[in-house]
Amino acid sequence: MPSSDEAWNHNARGETETERLDRNWSTLIQELRVVQTGVQFLISALLIVPFQATFGTLSHPLRLLYLVTLCAAIGATVFLVAPVSWHRMLFRRHRLGNVVAAAHRCAIAGVGLLGIALTGAMVLVVSMVAGTVGGVVAGVTIAVLFLVAWWIAPLCWRRSSKPEGR
Repeated sequence: MPSSDEAWNHNARGETETERLDRNWSTLIQELRVVQTGVQFLISALLIVPFQATFGTLSHPLRLLYLVTLCAAIGATVFLVAPVSWHRMLFRRHRLGNVVAAAHRCAIAGVGLLGIALTGAMVLVVSMVAGTVGGVVAGVTIAVLFLVAWWIAPLCWRRSSKPEGR
């Protein structure tokens, strides 16, 4: 028996399960393309930081924050690129449902790590420009902004809405 989601897609869009998976895969890949570019730019910027003359003046806590930020950015890359590997490894194995489900989870993990990396980068930069207190305030502010814009608001909208016909 098809799920209510499958039935809705068939009735509203005239899609088969395979067409829905193809559409979901295509949408997800487009979203990942947007995010991957930003992550790659962030990593390239972070990789040159230790080679700057002022890096030696960073306090031990800021150096640790730098390493956490770099690890989060690289972790985001791992998760945001993983769907491509999944797709290649399972190509022509009729496992698109598994690939789409895994890619969705990877995208969520990658976006979460990207939020951590961007927050860390903000703290590093603001701390260097405006001091530790400014860095902490900026970090808390941007972390709350990410939580609201990327997690809380979408979850609230998801809970308060349901597709037409249900």
